[in-house]
Amino acid sequence: MTEESQGFSRKPSDVPVDAVDAAGAPAGDTAGEPVAKGAGPAAQTGPGAPARGEGAYKELESVRGQLAERTADLQRLQAEYQNYRRRVERDRIAVREIAIANLLTELLPVLDDIGRAREHGELVGGFKSVGESLETVVAKMGLQHFGKEGDPFDPLVHEALMHSYSPDVSKTTCVQILQPGYRIGERTIRPARVAVAEPQPGAQAKAEEASDEENGGPE
Repeated sequence: MTEESQGFSRKPSDVPVDAVDAAGAPAGDTAGEPVAKGAGPAAQTGPGAPARGEGAYKELESVRGQLAERTADLQRLQAEYQNYRRRVERDRIAVREIAIANLLTELLPVLDDIGRAREHGELVGGFKSVGESLETVVAKMGLQHFGKEGDPFDPLVHEALMHSYSPDVSKTTCVQILQPGYRIGERTIRPARVAVAEPQPGAQAKAEEASDEENGGPE
């Protein structure tokens, strides 16, 4: 019996596929194509994949926290700047009002002279034009004069230089304006100097008695 008849001489193509697989070679080798390294589910869900995802999440949370802090800082700076602007504007207006008040206070004696000249009929000619121009300018700057005969006496805006009693008044009244007062807005820069009159003592009681008699006596 020869070797060929006993099956010892075989071609590689005659070897069964199962025999090659059993020897330990990959099944894919039968097609002549090696299996790619890293292929399969183990390559997609390896031990390092969850760790990398957790690190990215922590980094994102850190960035969000920093963004929130910077946003809060910006809002705080903006609020401080707005408060600063309002404070500067308020101080600027206050300084302007004080400067105007100081200037107009220095001009009050001149305005008093113009008023007295008008009362005596001496405000004529060029002096009248200058006086009226000055009064117009100070009025535009916010200066207002006050004080009229018959006004109720107010110690906050009136300064009583003369005092008397009168049957013609029922309460303390300004009966003569000795020097007008001046104000800027709600701020009084000089009170009006006045002569005041009070009701005569007992006059109010007499007036009430007379009213009761006219009405048929007290009830």
